[in-house]
Amino acid sequence: MSVTEGPAARLQALFEGHRLTPTQRRIAHSMVRRAADVPFLSSVELAELAGVSQPSVTRFAVALGFDGYPALRRHLREVVPSGPPAPDAGSYNEYQQAVEAEIENLRHLAEVLADPEPVRRAGRILAGSRPLPVLGLRAAAAQAHGFAYFAAKVHPDVRLLNEGGTMLHDRVDAAAAAGATALLCFALPRHPREVVDALTHAKETGLTVVTVADSAFAPVAKVSDLLLPAAVGTGLAFDTACAPMLLGRVLLEAMCDGLPGAQARLEEFDTKAVTRGLFVE
Repeated sequence: MSVTEGPAARLQALFEGHRLTPTQRRIAHSMVRRAADVPFLSSVELAELAGVSQPSVTRFAVALGFDGYPALRRHLREVVPSGPPAPDAGSYNEYQQAVEAEIENLRHLAEVLADPEPVRRAGRILAGSRPLPVLGLRAAAAQAHGFAYFAAKVHPDVRLLNEGGTMLHDRVDAAAAAGATALLCFALPRHPREVVDALTHAKETGLTVVTVADSAFAPVAKVSDLLLPAAVGTGLAFDTACAPMLLGRVLLEAMCDGLPGAQARLEEFDTKAVTRGLFVE
């Protein structure tokens, strides 16, 4: 592992290669989100953090190859260094706490992006697909729409798939028949079953599936060729998705790097926008 990797990245590496149950994936996801604190949590505290039972935490540790949770915690104290002390959450109201949680999600994303190669690889894959279908349903529809809106300014053929139903597979088939080689998916909780079905179908048609999801342990991971994780905030009545949105913009930047004519298309758009008076200065 690179010395630039932070606590979250080291935890992620610990979980890779293990077949985890949905409950165990939930524990793993909670640990990654609180990477700096986890080495000092008891099994009961970790269970409360993840919303699972204490025996589930013990079984999780065994699934990772440890004798029990104490052995896992000792290992974490050796390989996952603690970060700076977190601010006292008690001094914040509920709205501030939600903002602080999103800031932490963005810090985690910055850690992940310390290795830019996965995003660069994804950018090359998406840049080479003509057309480029972009899928996002329900909670993820806004993320897909935003990406598709900006991508269309530099990519010659972007196809937004933001509505489910019986025609979704037809639209994936149509994109593949038109020459698509990849599909980009935004997947956020709660994960619709039809997204998993659509990605399974996309892979069966030969498309390379790139997915931006809330966790490397999301249900879409098993039907994605390249998954880029960015956590959502859960402190409010409805999840917040600042990190997935930012990761989508980073992915756009990487895709532009793989499109030789991207800058020229942007300049052409700006010229036309001035001529048509599209924007108020």
